[in-house]
Amino acid sequence: MHNFFPAQYSTLSAVALKDYLIEAYQLDESTTCRLLIRNVSDTYIMENESQKYIFKIYRDAHRKRNEIEAEVELLNILKANGNRVSYPITDYEGKQIQQLNAIEGLRNGVLFSFAEGMVIHELENEQLLQLGKDIAKLHQTTSVIKLKNPRPVFNFETTLFEPLRVLALHFETMPEEYEYLNKVADKVIKKFETFDTANFSSGYCHYDFFPKNFHFDEKGNITFFDFDFAGEGFLINDLMSFLNHYFFHQMNQLTTKEQAEKDFEVFLKAYQEIMPLSKDELAAIPYLGICFHIFFLKFFYDNYDDWSNIFLTPRYVKHRVALIKKWEELYCNF
Repeated sequence: MHNFFPAQYSTLSAVALKDYLIEAYQLDESTTCRLLIRNVSDTYIMENESQKYIFKIYRDAHRKRNEIEAEVELLNILKANGNRVSYPITDYEGKQIQQLNAIEGLRNGVLFSFAEGMVIHELENEQLLQLGKDIAKLHQTTSVIKLKNPRPVFNFETTLFEPLRVLALHFETMPEEYEYLNKVADKVIKKFETFDTANFSSGYCHYDFFPKNFHFDEKGNITFFDFDFAGEGFLINDLMSFLNHYFFHQMNQLTTKEQAEKDFEVFLKAYQEIMPLSKDELAAIPYLGICFHIFFLKFFYDNYDDWSNIFLTPRYVKHRVALIKKWEELYCNF
């Protein structure tokens, strides 16, 4: 008989974490800890008068230990190469990953440096130029390394075929939407057969380059964070994920199609000053957006148990499929 009832997912006490992390990292006794985000990985902010940190604790169902070790390794390499990222802090015993015995079992956590500055959604030309160059410099590093531990791989199997297989049962009551997704996935495959993908730049991608995942400080410097989805694939995946920022801005009527195109072009030109792109790479960017949206439908499905029920309801799914249709209309020429 258990002394306590098992849980599939618990939220760790901020008070207990504060005491644990103050001791493990020899932080000032005045340091406070509070929960910021409860999600597939929970995020806490640790702060005192002179320092701020982010503590992220992962769910085993979402990120295995070796994947977290790979993320830590990647961030250490990026920091060593002069890329501005939120990086893992080393504790008093020399460890960068904490293992905590939660109700549901062992969970791994990492204390990160705080990304100074703020999120800017309405990016000016100067900021777009800086962003393009900084992502290119990041790619200069991630295109020439091989991590010791695995990270996810972004290819057609993982972003199209597997998601559509996994989601088949969920779409039983939405056959028209499922048929559309299969047809558009087939179109993407056929489109890529026309590209010279053997010469595409590849390496480790962030895969979630929305403005919520980088801060600008007062001097205009950018710090990147939240490498939770970082994996191997075409580097243009990162340019596609940033294009999604403008897609959603248009959908929410926060910008015009003309302005979105102009802004993205400024960003692309700055990127290519450091990392030139072939004609085919530039042409392929929009088609990877279909993969991105189908991949995230599977991600929502995989993590449905631990999220609120707004995800994966028929209404929500139909809305997401409608967005993919809109993306195809705006960016693709099949």
